[in-house]
Order: sequence, then structure tokens, then C-alpha cells
Amino acid sequence: MENSLISGSPMKLILRFAFPVLLGMLFQQFYNLVDTIIVGKLLGANALAAVGSTGALNFLVLGFCMGICSGFSIPVAQQVGANDPSAVRRYVFNGSYLSVFFTLVITAVTAFFCEDLLRITQTPEDIFVDAYRYIFIIFLGIPGIFLYNYLSGIIRALGDSKTPVYFLALSAFLNVFLDIALILWFQAGVAGAAIATVASQVISGLACLIFMIKRFPILRATPQERQLSLVHCTRLCMMGLPMGLQYSITAIGSTILQTAINTLGSTYVAAVAAGSKLFQLLGCPFDALGSTMSVYSGQNAGACAFSRLRRGLWDSSLIGLVYSILAFAAMLLFAPQCTMLFLDPEEENLTQLVQLTSQYIRVLSAFFFPLALVNCLRFSIQGMGFSVPAMSAGLLELVGRAAVALAFVPVFGYSAACYASPVAWILADLFLIPGSILCVKTLEKRQKAA
Repeated sequence: MENSLISGSPMKLILRFAFPVLLGMLFQQFYNLVDTIIVGKLLGANALAAVGSTGALNFLVLGFCMGICSGFSIPVAQQVGANDPSAVRRYVFNGSYLSVFFTLVITAVTAFFCEDLLRITQTPEDIFVDAYRYIFIIFLGIPGIFLYNYLSGIIRALGDSKTPVYFLALSAFLNVFLDIALILWFQAGVAGAAIATVASQVISGLACLIFMIKRFPILRATPQERQLSLVHCTRLCMMGLPMGLQYSITAIGSTILQTAINTLGSTYVAAVAAGSKLFQLLGCPFDALGSTMSVYSGQNAGACAFSRLRRGLWDSSLIGLVYSILAFAAMLLFAPQCTMLFLDPEEENLTQLVQLTSQYIRVLSAFFFPLALVNCLRFSIQGMGFSVPAMSAGLLELVGRAAVALAFVPVFGYSAACYASPVAWILADLFLIPGSILCVKTLEKRQKAA
């Protein structure tokens, strides 16, 4: 059994565990980054806008998938902390059965309603065809998304945050090659970028599967442990579905905001697309902290180490604060230069695009610490086993983004859109800060009553 997060200095453990997770997320962002750079440089601003206009839908659907996978790994982490190998195996196998079921359903539904979803978000007509080609292929690649995210989540729950990074590194380089080959050599357009991303994701997932079979004797289950169990499936769904819904609820707010931005025209869509890619790159440390705290809290909750839970919440928030200050300073100085990664120097409206994109990323980076708290506290709450409070924070994010999109973007335009996410993060923190303290106290009361 791997119990790497239930003893030792929380600060050191969090940093040591989070660093490989961060590298993995950087590789994942590298997929999208390469897509955006190649699309923007080789195909122009309209193609970039087409890919960017699908960002909210992409997050809505794929975020739901990744949330389910993350939720499925929480009972595994808890049983690792409780030192119960048989329960670990039962949860892993029942989680795989549920993953196959959700993969088939979600892929079929999203592919069938793909065009309708783009219409609902008011995707501009001049980029609609490319947007459809791109997101339809991404939706068909959902099995690869599930494969990698479920298996990598299990590997991390078992205490290994390094191995998934190695496989992502390999597939990242493959993604670069396929992007160039399909777009530049085979003239596949935005469809080529989507195919490259899907293929790379599938390869990283298959690599995780082979590694798990060879590396973890703990997963060698008996026929009885492999049986479908209603009790275990129910527990997994209680963790996975609210976590997936939380991602989707957050994404619904982003979709509403994207719809409002789409009404402003292709130039603003392209600016937000470039700014969002840069934001996703800068936000990887927050995502890594969140994933780390999910495993950390799950293992320590399983071990009933409540003082370590409190210390972990504090230390992870401190790490988030330090990074937030550094990232904001970097964007104040270098935002225009960073935006040129995604824009063609030959664009006629290049000056305006650089200005708009720089404005977007500077506003967001000024509020990075509230985002750091959202990730650290929400994932910690989920790791403790409280999925509903974490989902409630997602509802507050939805309210924040939707309010700005519906009430302020039509009046104040693009400037208002830049502040939608910061408003959402602050609203979520007003709930998560007291909520995280209450969750630890609730666990303590349960332990005393047991």
C-alpha cells in the first residue's frame, strides 16, 4: 500500500506530490497550446476564433468527464489511507465498469447534439463550420479522455504522481508531430488539430493501463473483488457525479459568458480564445494544488488525521498565494509578448488583438489568489468525502459568471467580460472558507461518535 501523504511535513509532501502533477497538467495544456499556436499561425484568426468559441462547450462536457474520474478516485485514496487493500480493488474495478458506461452515454449524446449546442451558444456564422468540425471530433474522443483521466487518477490515489507525467510527455511530443503533419502537410485544417489531440490522449491512457497492470500488485483482484457491486457503485457515483456536475455547473457559467462574448464579434472571440489559453497555462499550478489536495485530504481523512487536514489546508493556500503574486507580476510586465504565442504577426487587427488579450489576462491574474483558494479548498472538501458542499461552490461560480454575462456584458461590453471569472471565484470563496473548516469538524465529530 502507498501511504505517502499521511506522514511527514504537509508542506513538503504537498509540494513533492504536486510538482509531478503540475508537469502532467502542463503537458495537457501543451496539447491545447500547440493546437492554438499552430491554428493561429497557420490558419489565421478566424480558425483560432473557431477553436476558441468551443472552449466553454469543451469544458462543459470534458470537465464533466474529468470530474467523474476524479470523484471515482476519492474512495480509492480514502481506502489507501485506511489501509484496506481489498476495498481499494473493489472500488477500482467497479469504477472501471462505471467509466465504460458513462463513456458510451456521453459520447453518443454529445456527438448527436453537437450542432445544436453550437447554435445555442450563438457561435458566429463565419466560424461555425470550423467550430463544428473541431468540437465534433473532440467529442468522439471522449473514450480517450475517460481512459487517461480515470487511470491516472487511480495511480495518483495510490501515491504515484510521477508516472502519468511520463506518458503525457511522450504523447505531447506525438501531438506536436501530428498537428504539424495533419495541418501543414495534409491540409486537414482545424479537424487535424482535433484528431491530433484525441490520438495523443488515447496513447497516454493506454500507457497508464499497461503500467498499472505491471506495477501495482495491490490491484490483482480475486474474482469476487472484480464482481459488480451495487454498494461500491453507489458510493462511487455519490463521489463522481456531484464532482462531474460541479465541473459542468462551472462550465455552464463559462458557456453563458462565452455566448455573451460571441455576440461581440470574431475579434473579441479570438482575443478571449488566446487569453484563455494563456490563462489555462498560468492556472496549471492551481489545478495541480487542487488535485494534490484531493488525494492528500482523502488519504488523511481515511487515516483520521484531522490535524494534518487543517495544516494541509493552510500550507496549500500559502503556496497558492506565493504563486499568485509571481504570476500577476509576470503578466503586468510580459502580457503582450505572451499573447504573440497565439497570434499571427500578419493579422490586420494585430494591435487590437494584443491589447484586448493583454487586458483579459491581466485582469484575471490580479485575482489569482481567490482562484487558488477555490482549488485548494474545494478539492480538499471533495477528498474528505463532502461532494455536495463542493458542488454548491460551483453553483455560486455559475451565478457569478451568469450575472456578469447577462447584466453587464451587454452594457459595458468586453471590459465586463474580463471580470466575470474573478467575481465567480470570490463568491465561491465566501462559501468555501467557512465550509472547509466545518467539514473537518464534522469528520472529527463522526470519529468521536464511532
